[in-house]
Amino acid sequence: MLAVDESEVEVTAIRAQGAGGQNVNKVSSAIHLRFDIPASSLPEDVKERLLALRDSRITQAGVLVLKAQQHRTQEMNRLDAFSRLHELVQSVARPPRVRKPTKPTFGSRQRRLEGKSHRSEIKAGRGRAGLE
Repeated sequence: MLAVDESEVEVTAIRAQGAGGQNVNKVSSAIHLRFDIPASSLPEDVKERLLALRDSRITQAGVLVLKAQQHRTQEMNRLDAFSRLHELVQSVARPPRVRKPTKPTFGSRQRRLEGKSHRSEIKAGRGRAGLE
């Protein structure tokens, strides 16, 4: 289990978008979380796998930007943002398994060749009737 150090994360409170009445216009309950991947203390291989993700939340400079505004309180949104960051880091924590190339079995090769010869017979029988 990899842990992200909270001192490496920049958290700012912003006003949430969307409907919510008067409260949403005056309370900064949404959280903007910025995590600089290259400058973090994560292992190098985990950094590489994080940066290799095709994720629109990762900028060109390698900064992961998460916005949490699901909940009504700033504390709940902060917890949500950190849990999403933790999930993302854990998803690339283990290296992907290396695929070992295998050969087709003898039986599968036989079935393939039988299917091909059967199809060939069907097509060969489609021509015009010959003069006998």
